[in-house]
Amino acid sequence: MFELLFYAVPVLMIAGFGYAAYLLIRRALRIGRTWSRGLTAEARCLRMYTTTSGGGGDTSVRTTVHHVYEFTTAEGRSIRFEEEGGPATVLDGDFVTVRYLPERPERATALPPSRGTLAVTTGLGLTFLGVAITFCVGFIVTAHLMFSAMNDVIP
Repeated sequence: MFELLFYAVPVLMIAGFGYAAYLLIRRALRIGRTWSRGLTAEARCLRMYTTTSGGGGDTSVRTTVHHVYEFTTAEGRSIRFEEEGGPATVLDGDFVTVRYLPERPERATALPPSRGTLAVTTGLGLTFLGVAITFCVGFIVTAHLMFSAMNDVIP
């Protein structure tokens, strides 16, 4: 029963890492599709704010910039959306170009098209998750070999 813990926890971690990889790929595909097939509109930045995380003890602080934009679609619908990770130079009241898919305008993006950056960041994220999954699989194999060796020694 105790041995089950050494299998269950890494398997749950692998499932979590796999889901994170799925979300990362889905986001990259959505943004790429919006850049290539999306319509453009002029949006106004309604609000810009930052959030911070970390900073406890000796850890570094990570600051994320958030923007709230509002634009009007070609059909005349007013859409408001929030996006993180945009440039800190866009302030309240500024106008920017957004891209959106007509069937999902609430998933618009104000990020300028940069396929290379998207590919690199997605690749780095998937590499990190792949290393974490590989570590978990290695842990499971090592634990299995150790428990098998103990069973051979102690009947």
